[in-house]
Amino acid sequence: MFFGLTIEKLLLIALVAALVIGPERLPRYAEALATFTKRARDWISSARTRVRDEMGDEFDDVDWKTLDPRQYDPRRIIREALLDDSPVVKPVSPNAMTKVVTPPLEAPTPSPFRAGAVPPYDSEAT
Repeated sequence: MFFGLTIEKLLLIALVAALVIGPERLPRYAEALATFTKRARDWISSARTRVRDEMGDEFDDVDWKTLDPRQYDPRRIIREALLDDSPVVKPVSPNAMTKVVTPPLEAPTPSPFRAGAVPPYDSEAT
């Protein structure tokens, strides 16, 4: 079921609610719950109809499971973005069918600082 509720737990909640509400007010609350359920069902179906009308034929082509936000793991996305070292493919010429694979760029190695030299200073950074 949903939210970890089983049939036994739902029956227990209903029994406690019936005892707390009492037999006099129970029919009114049951009717209000039924009305709320009908309104929610109508609202969901009208929202689905509006989305289908606005999207047209594309509505049936959408894979809704890929849009589920629960499937996104920020750690995995960042890891894949940082570790993506795929080589860059560049064509040799517009008419050529062969391609040259260039390795990814490496960070330049800093030159050692010499004694007595003026250190780099950025006046706009302070």
